[in-house]
Amino acid sequence: MPASRDILLQTPDIEAAASFYESQLGLTVFMCQPNMIGLEAGAFRLYLDRAPALGPVFEFFVPDLQAAKDSLLAAGATIEAEDPAIPRCYIRDPFGLIYNIAEKRG
Repeated sequence: MPASRDILLQTPDIEAAASFYESQLGLTVFMCQPNMIGLEAGAFRLYLDRAPALGPVFEFFVPDLQAAKDSLLAAGATIEAEDPAIPRCYIRDPFGLIYNIAEKRG
């Protein structure tokens, strides 16, 4: 599975988190929406999502979302959150890592 260079971090106070990452780590804001702020770090992009914390969420692209979910669940992973409208499917693998799987064709 290829990965994106995006990491998502949920927090109720995205403004304070963005300020921290800008001032302490030198990240720069490239996107600012009411419920999400994107920061550029060079090697990765950090997205701050106004939501209850799950911990860092990585992202992987799959050619067939349903097949990937079925395979991951059969291998012991669990679905943490899913919203087809976004689309988003957060998976927690048997070792505790949480990631979003997104369908990307071609």
